[in-house]
Amino acid sequence: MHFSLYPFIFSLLPLFLFLVFLLKWLSITTQPPHKNPPPSPRKLPLIGNLHQVGPFPHRSLHSLSQAHGPLMLLHFAAAPVLVASSAAAAYEILKTHDLIFSNRPKSTIANKMWYGNKGVIFGSYGEYWRQMRSICVLQVLSNKRVQSFRNVREEETALMIEKISNSGSDVVNLSQLIMELTASVVCRAALGRKYDGVRGGGGGARRGFKEVLGEAVELMGYFDIGDFVPWLKWVNRVNGVYGRAERLAKELDEFLEGVVEEHEGRERKGRQDFVDVLLEIQRENVVGIPLQRDSIKAIILDIFAAGTDTTSATIEWVMTELLKHPLAMKKLQDEVQLIAQPNKPVTEDDLDQMPYLKAVIKETLRLHPPSAIIVPRESTKDVQVMGYDIVAGTRVLVNAWAIGQDQASWDEPEEFRPERFLNGRTIDFRGHDFELIPFGAGRRGCPGIQFAAVVDELAVANLVHKFDFALPDGMELDVSEAVGIVVHKKFPLLLVATPWYC
Repeated sequence: MHFSLYPFIFSLLPLFLFLVFLLKWLSITTQPPHKNPPPSPRKLPLIGNLHQVGPFPHRSLHSLSQAHGPLMLLHFAAAPVLVASSAAAAYEILKTHDLIFSNRPKSTIANKMWYGNKGVIFGSYGEYWRQMRSICVLQVLSNKRVQSFRNVREEETALMIEKISNSGSDVVNLSQLIMELTASVVCRAALGRKYDGVRGGGGGARRGFKEVLGEAVELMGYFDIGDFVPWLKWVNRVNGVYGRAERLAKELDEFLEGVVEEHEGRERKGRQDFVDVLLEIQRENVVGIPLQRDSIKAIILDIFAAGTDTTSATIEWVMTELLKHPLAMKKLQDEVQLIAQPNKPVTEDDLDQMPYLKAVIKETLRLHPPSAIIVPRESTKDVQVMGYDIVAGTRVLVNAWAIGQDQASWDEPEEFRPERFLNGRTIDFRGHDFELIPFGAGRRGCPGIQFAAVVDELAVANLVHKFDFALPDGMELDVSEAVGIVVHKKFPLLLVATPWYC
């Protein structure tokens, strides 16, 4: 008799949870309304507007903004989420009120994998974070340091070109080769050498760092209901998401710890890689606070996460758009071949003489920002934005993709027209022109823009200089997007490459 009650009790558990959730939701939503909140679509009990987001948030949020305006307020469960979809809205958030919106919302998954958020990407705003960003901007990713790795970029680009040349008439997976290029460049700059799938410090034959990092970045795109409804954190403990994050964190740390130990035990000579720079800062204690070992590993993890996936996605989309628009491809090939020598690779000295190349990359970043929605921010106190009242603790999503589609900023925004960036229009993507902010802006803007931009330009210039590309017989160009925190093509770019020169 006693045990027969268990099925009945468990059958009532969903109802009990529903009632608890409903009471909590009602206790929040029945609070006095704010003076003048932004426009909002209607929300459902319990889930708020979550049902309206969909698998491609940048597109669904853009559709909602068409009906509710460039600044709108959503609710993910009971949590308020501000969505900016125009250059004017982004300017107020990322420029006018940048300090108020400089915090990051708490992320349990990021906290588990990114050393308690000791890095720059996910760290909470404060003195510690300012010191870490200063290290990245002034020491690790300064213009002088970026230039010091010129030969690395040129060597790895030449290796990619050689691999394509050796393929003959076979179909090449250009997406894979581009990813290998960006990973190798970042690996050599950050760690001093390529690890080619084995662990740092002579580790064994288990999964390589690139594979583990790829899974970690993928997991960062997972929607964690516990971050919005704290008492539901148990859901991700039961379904294994938090366990997966902890396993990945351990694998990443094993590799990075091996790399740091390897650098500590070797004689330093020649050019410093990023780990060398960070260890020197730690030894000399040149910043206001001690640079902890976990902080060094967190910064290196930041550089890999931000520097490989986003850069490869940009090059992949550039080549996709050029294949889709043969006239633009021909115009770019003519420019590159006019500047570069016929049988020699394009060098970084050549790039400043290629305005159409830069316009092609800008136009691609407008249509395909690698992070279509900039990494979320959070308000630290009450503030007015565009005349609306925003309460402290509101999450903020700046839809960079929607801004690139805004007819108030762009003529025929759905068209691929690199020419729009020529003829005197000096708009750039480094965070000063809010019509084009694929890498964010303000205090939280990406400090590695210069490093990524030169990799993009050098790779694209050499690809179109050396080869004419075509789709394999019977294959159509698919431009579908993959779901994820970085927007790649859904299907790899498979091409046949024909050399221009023998």
